[in-house]
Amino acid sequence: MPLTPTTAQHLDARLANEQAQQRLPSITASLLRGGEVVWSGAAGTVDARADGVAATPDTQYRIGSITKTMVAVGVMRLVADGHVRLTDAIRTHLPELDPAFDGVSLTALLTQSSGLYAETLGPWWERSPGVGWADLLPSIRLAHDPGRRFHYSNVGFAVLGRLLEVVRDRPWFDVLADELFAPLSMTRTSYDAVAPSAPGLAVHPLTDQVHDEPSQDTGAMAPAGQIWSTSDDLCRWGAFVQGGDDRVLPDDLRRAMHVPSVVDDTPGRPWTRAYGLGLDVVNRDGVRYIGHGGSMPGFQAAVRVDTRTGDGVAVLTNSTTGPGGDLVGDLLDLVQQHDPRPAAAWHTDPASADAARLAGHWHWGPRRYDLRTTPGGGLELSLAGGSGVWSRFDAAADGTWTGRDDYWAGETLRPFGDGERPAYLDLGSFRLTRDPYDPDADIPGGVEDVGWHS
Repeated sequence: MPLTPTTAQHLDARLANEQAQQRLPSITASLLRGGEVVWSGAAGTVDARADGVAATPDTQYRIGSITKTMVAVGVMRLVADGHVRLTDAIRTHLPELDPAFDGVSLTALLTQSSGLYAETLGPWWERSPGVGWADLLPSIRLAHDPGRRFHYSNVGFAVLGRLLEVVRDRPWFDVLADELFAPLSMTRTSYDAVAPSAPGLAVHPLTDQVHDEPSQDTGAMAPAGQIWSTSDDLCRWGAFVQGGDDRVLPDDLRRAMHVPSVVDDTPGRPWTRAYGLGLDVVNRDGVRYIGHGGSMPGFQAAVRVDTRTGDGVAVLTNSTTGPGGDLVGDLLDLVQQHDPRPAAAWHTDPASADAARLAGHWHWGPRRYDLRTTPGGGLELSLAGGSGVWSRFDAAADGTWTGRDDYWAGETLRPFGDGERPAYLDLGSFRLTRDPYDPDADIPGGVEDVGWHS
């Protein structure tokens, strides 16, 4: 659904204001609505000169660590193909690593909980000519016990890129180009810059001057931040990560990437960011977004998509300092403010017929829960009043239901009793009964004969 001209004008103005106020040479952005690109804009010139070449949504910028999300999907494809398991120790596949890495799983590497040092030994890799894998090996070291804490590691994703190369027997970027970018029509995503592109620049904090930043082929560290792309292509990427495409990754593995695994704990601040399998998971006022930020010398980038609606934003700029505040959030807010999405009309749902026989009030001991149907034939369990522990459940072929999220994720809900109205439910050994301590239900420990009394 296209945006109104007024909404597009507000977005254009917000982007132009950001370019001017933050003194960015150029900036581009694209916006997703329901998984479709509905607006793209640009402001400034690529060399920061008044008579320079104007940036457009087709201008390429370096995307930095957003590269990691793409490498992560490449690794998940190895899982889908049966070549690796997430529980595998990385040294199973890369035996040249130190024996200490016997305790570092693929999951730990993907969730930034591997314990690896963040950066390499020697010169800063982002500003230095890249080295080969053999030269990188001394930099692959443990700073923390694996799996114990969030510790962002660029080196860890260099290791995952090497895993892709070893298993697929070809360069990691070639794997991503064929298996990810081609089916998603990301034709402006490349290893090196392809014109039209923007140079990396730093802006002096006190004068209206710029400084050229180095643009290196980062070699073995490239899986941590090498790739170039456009805002439209990044929106296509965000739409896939949120909405899926079976040609690229099975839905169960893609959704598994969204699950917050490790919290980024910043002292003195509320928890708003976690890390899934290669993805940032951001909690913004209760709304969950997936995506990633990225930076390289002279560049800043971000892509963020609402997991529920598919609304999202991609932003790219050729400035080392980048935008200020929360530009991505502001662009999303402007759309909601000036072009609110109408709620979908409610209709009856034939798919919920089987689930309807379980809907109603259920009790765990004296505590009441509400079990209601959801669109598409699912179930949702919540504490009466709409708060407390809850989960959604999907129907299984054997008549049971499997928890999708929260406390009961992966657990089984099993109805017992004849007819259309089951007498009780077994939920991971908990008994849910129609009435508190219903004597007609099977309750572990039994029900005393005296029953309720005063």
